[in-house]
Amino acid sequence: MPSYMHFGEADLLRIRFAVSPLWETHEAVRTLNRPERHGYHLPWLRRIRHAALGLDLTSLWLLMPRRGHSPDFLGPPPIGPAASFDEEIAAVRAVDPEAARRDMAWALADTPGALDSPQGRALLADPVLAVRELADTTEQAWHALIEPEWPRLRALLEADVAFHSGRLARAGLEGLFAELHPRLSWADRTLTLSGRSEHVRELGGQGLMLMPSAFCWPDVVTGFEPPWQPAIVYPARGIGALWTEPAGRTPKALAQLLGAKRAAVLAALDEPGTTTALAHRLGLAPSSVSAHLSVLREAGLLTSRRHGHQVLYERTPLGIALTVSHGATP
Repeated sequence: MPSYMHFGEADLLRIRFAVSPLWETHEAVRTLNRPERHGYHLPWLRRIRHAALGLDLTSLWLLMPRRGHSPDFLGPPPIGPAASFDEEIAAVRAVDPEAARRDMAWALADTPGALDSPQGRALLADPVLAVRELADTTEQAWHALIEPEWPRLRALLEADVAFHSGRLARAGLEGLFAELHPRLSWADRTLTLSGRSEHVRELGGQGLMLMPSAFCWPDVVTGFEPPWQPAIVYPARGIGALWTEPAGRTPKALAQLLGAKRAAVLAALDEPGTTTALAHRLGLAPSSVSAHLSVLREAGLLTSRRHGHQVLYERTPLGIALTVSHGATP
């Protein structure tokens, strides 16, 4: 049965995108326990295998039912469009323990046997301790699973935001939601998500937050319950190439024309990217990448625009034509 989100006039003015390292951390933890998600992430799974063995994730997995409610306080909508992990985990640690207890009880009830298990009872018996330990485990997972890969992940997520922001400007809400996920549709100021359960929510002026995720594929996630802001989490574009390495993709002719490193920077911009993300992908110093980006922009091959506290670079039509004509992947 479908879920519905009803928009008022104020809600239409408060639709925004955000990127959440905290959410990606929890979805990465969930992915470790979901073999059906592994296909797109095999290189990442190989890289973090030993680090993951050092984590005890059982308490988090207990609160991640395959169907039903996951605690909103563990992965709330981010406090800003580009909040840091430290800011987000601080908000988790500051949650009201009684609200956390209700949230955990709901999630445990959606996992057969979890509510009456020793670990489930322990979580509910001392929510202050539970919040602290769950936040500690989440922080350990961030450092082990996501932080080393965050420049690459953030670049993908920010490129998705840039694409869909443009889609919203060109095609309006109907075109935007149709692009986000096949299960989403828009009509008469109502966003409908086809699914297994019925849920109706009046947004009441809070608007809607849209969050791309690298790890939630193939799912689209809707929530959150009051007092959290309503949000839709959807699969980010381009995850099929997320873990591929760009090495060897720079054509020889393009390198001869621009210089090897400058050509590599241009060829790597399949999607809009930041200086830090490009430096991470190419194994170059950020200062070197920044200098190459400046030259390419002055030559009319790139444009730049600010998104939150980040500057995103992308190819101009001339830059695209140059990479295509020399055999790079556009």
